[in-house]
Amino acid sequence: MDPLVNRTRAAVWHPCTQMKQLEAAPPLAIARGEGAWLIDPDGRRYLDAISSWWVNLFGHCNPRINAAIIDQLGKIEHVMLAGATHAPVVELSERLAELTGLGHAFYGSDGASATEIALKMSAHYWRNSGRPEKNGFISLKNGYHGETVGALSVTDIPLFKDTYAPLLRHSVQVPTPDARLAEPGETAEAYALRCADALEAHLAENAATTAAFIVEPLVQGAAGMAMYHPAYLTRARELCDQYQVHLIADEIAVGFGRTGTMFACEQATAPPFASPLSPYAIRPDFICLSKGITGGYLPLSAVLTTDDVYAAFYGDATARGFLHSHSYTGNPLACRAALAVLDIFEHDQVIAANRSKSIEFTAALAEVAAHPRVRHFRHLGMIWAFDVADATPGFSTRFHRAALALGMFIRPIGHTVYVMPPYVTGADDMRSLAGAMLRCLDNPAI
Repeated sequence: MDPLVNRTRAAVWHPCTQMKQLEAAPPLAIARGEGAWLIDPDGRRYLDAISSWWVNLFGHCNPRINAAIIDQLGKIEHVMLAGATHAPVVELSERLAELTGLGHAFYGSDGASATEIALKMSAHYWRNSGRPEKNGFISLKNGYHGETVGALSVTDIPLFKDTYAPLLRHSVQVPTPDARLAEPGETAEAYALRCADALEAHLAENAATTAAFIVEPLVQGAAGMAMYHPAYLTRARELCDQYQVHLIADEIAVGFGRTGTMFACEQATAPPFASPLSPYAIRPDFICLSKGITGGYLPLSAVLTTDDVYAAFYGDATARGFLHSHSYTGNPLACRAALAVLDIFEHDQVIAANRSKSIEFTAALAEVAAHPRVRHFRHLGMIWAFDVADATPGFSTRFHRAALALGMFIRPIGHTVYVMPPYVTGADDMRSLAGAMLRCLDNPAI
């Protein structure tokens, strides 16, 4: 066993981990990375099939992102953003505004922080607008928005939430449009619209005390890559407008090309009132961004919102402003990494290239989709997932260890196996990944 593993068990408290399990299933020691591959101290290579928790877009040690950070290191590594500003944060804010149709980016460090910011901004907006009673929140069943106290309040994953229930603020969960839950013969669109009816029923009774509806557009990640029809987003936008409730798009996991468009919201059909000037088919009131924003290099998140929301905080009274901060808000190094990511998207026409890769990769996974143990094989953009029908307790750990032995870094969610590879992954790599998954599925002991 690598000595680093013994040291990490003695000194590090790993995230989302029962530490005792590391005795039987030690973590993978990583010495370096190269493109889509992780490399251990002995030189063994592992395909990073889940993009290191969905953050790595353009590979490890990407030379263009490296160069941007190195250049920024020679200028300024950090300066507080309260009372100062700098070119990387201004340029990044301008470019994100152009991409989203929203503005005045507010920065945090991670996805949960972005959720906290959006929730606080929404409730504070209504307070500043003379409607302090509008401070409740709605989210989807099985949704995940982070594990800080505010974010966990709108999350609906019992494993994460139940222990901390006494600390959390009450929120309401409405039915998820997860297409796996449709009745036999019911289309994904029909089921999505049926779920939207439940949202409408709740808003009709509770809009006066509701600040916002927060949703993961198109894919609920921690729910096992639950995918749903974009008609739900279109209807949610209409209902939020009708009942004067903010729509918060949590694009933390699905943003930056992961679903086949730059942002998942772009796949919703425009309602009749949509502005022809907006790059969105629908435009949320808040968008939360993180994970892929820096290509997996540095922690950064951003929340962008409408001019109307921003204006509600603008005034002479300090207490009317949005008094939220952390010491590394808008860090220049992270912003330069994010700018390099946006440059790669633009110069390499990544969205178009991914659409071609998506077709090729789906074909490579055809045998996996047809395997007798596989149920609900699904795919959107650069995300593939399936459920294993006969999975027994401990399946995810067994599959993970078996895949590692075959050179593939995969971490199933319960009985759901998914892959979200970096965009630099090649067709041969995907064929190798498919072969490894077939071997795992063929093993009845897994």
